[in-house]
Amino acid sequence: MAAFKFPFVISISLIILSFVPRVQGNSTLVWSFWAAAAALLLWQAYLLFNSRNKNEEHVFSVVLRPQHYIQAMVQFSVYAYWGYYWRPVYDHAWLMLAQLLFAYTFDMLLAWSRRREYSLGFGPFPIIFSINLFLWFRDDWFYMQFVMIAVGFMGKEYVRWNRDGRSSHIFNPSAFALGLFSLILIATNTTGLTWGQDIASTLTLAPNIYTFLFLVGLIVMYFFSITLVASMAAITLFGVSALYSASTGVPYFLDSEIPAAVFLGLHLLITDPSTSPRTPLGKTFFGVLYALGVFGLYTLLGAMGEPTFYDKLLVVPLLNLSVIAIDRAVRSIHSTALLNVWKESWLGGRANLAHMSIWIVLFASMSLLGKTDGKHQGDSLPFWEQACAGNLSNACGRMLQLEATYCADNAAWACNEIGAHYREGIITQSNQELSMAYFSRGCELKFRAACLNILDTELVAREVPHELDLRLLLREGGQNLMTLSEQELYERACEHDWVFACARTGGAQSTRTQI
Repeated sequence: MAAFKFPFVISISLIILSFVPRVQGNSTLVWSFWAAAAALLLWQAYLLFNSRNKNEEHVFSVVLRPQHYIQAMVQFSVYAYWGYYWRPVYDHAWLMLAQLLFAYTFDMLLAWSRRREYSLGFGPFPIIFSINLFLWFRDDWFYMQFVMIAVGFMGKEYVRWNRDGRSSHIFNPSAFALGLFSLILIATNTTGLTWGQDIASTLTLAPNIYTFLFLVGLIVMYFFSITLVASMAAITLFGVSALYSASTGVPYFLDSEIPAAVFLGLHLLITDPSTSPRTPLGKTFFGVLYALGVFGLYTLLGAMGEPTFYDKLLVVPLLNLSVIAIDRAVRSIHSTALLNVWKESWLGGRANLAHMSIWIVLFASMSLLGKTDGKHQGDSLPFWEQACAGNLSNACGRMLQLEATYCADNAAWACNEIGAHYREGIITQSNQELSMAYFSRGCELKFRAACLNILDTELVAREVPHELDLRLLLREGGQNLMTLSEQELYERACEHDWVFACARTGGAQSTRTQI
């Protein structure tokens, strides 16, 4: 019975954690902690009662597996770097600690309920870190985070198959929970209950995020030989994005060749060795299928009017289901050595080193070509205006999407522009109610043209962006530009093809209100 002291202490720690100021600031959050702790304590009481009646013994052993603590350290480094530039990540730390406490206790009690010994180690860390890298619920709905964690661990415990003569879980636990809850959120139109969209869009606030993810990804690749999965997913996405751009004249993804959150996913979400293929060619197919799945889901979700950040989350469980079929297919053609370009006699036959070397060269080449960090043509609103005027594929829809995003970020110019589009009804269906809502927002932000458009419903007044607007419009998906000097700001605007800014940097004055 002494083993029950461990989950009991953790459950009590969860209650104690509910008294920190971060949690006390929201009553629903406090009750979420208490309800989770109460459920765990009741479960322990039930198991303790049964064990005494049936004379059963519940024990645990300490097992430290490198795939758990190495991946956890890599994930932690992502949080540390990203959170330095987006503070809500650091504010979320107390809530992640609570999830870890819950996960350890839940996982242990689940193992004991299944009458097996529990292996105590770092196992819950990569699961919790992985879930929170992509999705977490807002404070008023945080109890759903505990439910999502419970679902992930139950999926690992109950959804299993026989693989290579051994019982193994089918799904990556974090991917299973993320995929299932993504479907629920889409079906119920409740994405707003989560930070999902914010998480996907704020990764790029950290400068050189692609290079950072690439470097930490190399650590995982080195230790667990998953280079072919991650690199082939990235190469395929770069390739199909380039083909789409060449054929249509516009980028496939809005403001990048590969969204940063997808690049994170292909390094730290699909690379679980237990739920991915084991042969070189199998890993290659797995990575390619991930890329094609993300590519297709991005279009499908956009066409359905759903948030596109779900693309990387929905595809992973489907890929996990395909693992045995992939392994069987590639083994049938004796593919084991097909991609081992490194001779067996070299460096102990570590073909993974050859794959890593090729990936390093390819990533460096793509970086030099401006395909990762740095300015992307999709960051420029004038580019989308020109593309829309030229009637290029989906350009007008992308422009409206960008303007709506910037308006939500308090860029008054964007609010006025999208209001004008809905009033004109040229590139989108006329909607006077929506138009007035955007004009009202722009006027609240002290944009003169928007106020004029409210006063006269027959008017479509426009102005060039104000200085504050430019600081929001020119971020390139990165940090804010509040400390940038005015001269540097207008030079940056000129680089993004804002004609009035080029005139200003040349000594001319900014243009006037346009009607």
